[in-house]
Amino acid sequence: MIKRVSRQALITLGVLGGLSAFIDWKRLPLSIIIGGLLALANFRGLHWGVTGLFSSEEASESRGKLVFFSVFRLLILFALLALLLYLRLVNVIGILAGLTVVFFFIVIEGFREAKKL
Repeated sequence: MIKRVSRQALITLGVLGGLSAFIDWKRLPLSIIIGGLLALANFRGLHWGVTGLFSSEEASESRGKLVFFSVFRLLILFALLALLLYLRLVNVIGILAGLTVVFFFIVIEGFREAKKL
């Protein structure tokens, strides 16, 4: 599921980034791509944490690690977004568009997996 979401999201982000280059906003294409890449990285980190939580070995240690790395991952994500916005390297609309694209594909793939069950 992660590979399908990543592949679909990267293709769509590339197309949206290319199309948004024709709009007169300076940082929109880069913002869309960065927002999508941050969302994909966050999704992979979430997958890694949940997989570790449900592994039979070291289940009790995994819970502590999951909580720590989840908070740490969100802190890093927030710090990166805050830094990029503070330095005015990205556009808020573009970041939200990139995040929304990845979220959309995660939901669609989730529905497809749920239908299989």
